[in-house]
Amino acid sequence: MTTKTILITGGAGFIGSAVNALLHESGYDTVIYDNLSTGRAEAVTHGTLVKGDLNDKESLNKLFTDYHFDAVMHFAAAIDIGESFEKPLFYYQNNVAATINLLNAMVEAKTNILIFSSSAGVYGAPDLQPITEEQPTQPINPYGQTKLQVEQILRDIDDAGLIRSCSLRYFNAAGGDPKGLLANYKTKEHNLIPVALRCLMGNAPLTLFGDDYPTDDGTCVRDYVHIHDIAAAHIAAMEQLFQGAPTNIYNLGSGAGFSNREVLNTIEQVTGKKITLKIGPRRRGDPATLVADATKAKKNLSWQPQYPTLEDMVTHAFKALQNALK
Repeated sequence: MTTKTILITGGAGFIGSAVNALLHESGYDTVIYDNLSTGRAEAVTHGTLVKGDLNDKESLNKLFTDYHFDAVMHFAAAIDIGESFEKPLFYYQNNVAATINLLNAMVEAKTNILIFSSSAGVYGAPDLQPITEEQPTQPINPYGQTKLQVEQILRDIDDAGLIRSCSLRYFNAAGGDPKGLLANYKTKEHNLIPVALRCLMGNAPLTLFGDDYPTDDGTCVRDYVHIHDIAAAHIAAMEQLFQGAPTNIYNLGSGAGFSNREVLNTIEQVTGKKITLKIGPRRRGDPATLVADATKAKKNLSWQPQYPTLEDMVTHAFKALQNALK
């Protein structure tokens, strides 16, 4: 059987590089298309790296001329919620318009399977927890809005018979390579675990944004999902589409919510170091609680998180950051 080739946009980033490694373990060839604005070439440990931007239609068309792709996994996006308030046009250009360029190139090349990196941000600040895929989508920041707009586009092009897709709405991506080989080269972090670990490694204080939320200890509650488990879900979803499955949407999460203070306690236990903590104001666009109901993914994709504990995620994240400093 001919080996399938998968295009990974944003494959030099934190999650994309993990997916790339697992795809190769699973017997696929990959081409990584990344502008390296936030990703690093060193993170691409397998496959072929092509430097390019989805906003560059000429480069994109050449990519689809030079290679045949059996499917596309689309990670390339700007992801900073705070920045999305300051630069909404950049977010709509980078996350929506650039995705339309990708979809046009796919249609032209007759590549009709896409796995889309979506987000729990599409739900906004729902009252009901845990969150199912059927709950209303009401983003409270431009970043979440861009993800929701792409999901709608994917539904429309599926209705037109052009591309079948799977949108994976993951909650807080965390962890690192379970084998301890891949590094986390991100220079700008947004999630609590890597931010806190970097503060510890640099002997810097950590600012906790808000301790007056309507939660048990006043800090935000989040559902963390390991990047290895995210990668496994991407491959499972793609393989179902290869077998003729229809367009679908799935939540990816552990189903457990941990407050920011609980996360910091776990980090201190794993590292044996004490975090110097400062309390800052709430960040705009941060809901109090986001916890996933991933029953649908577990049932339809036969997906089960292999690394559901905070201890695993912190341990693997710590190793991945240490690897980046070697």
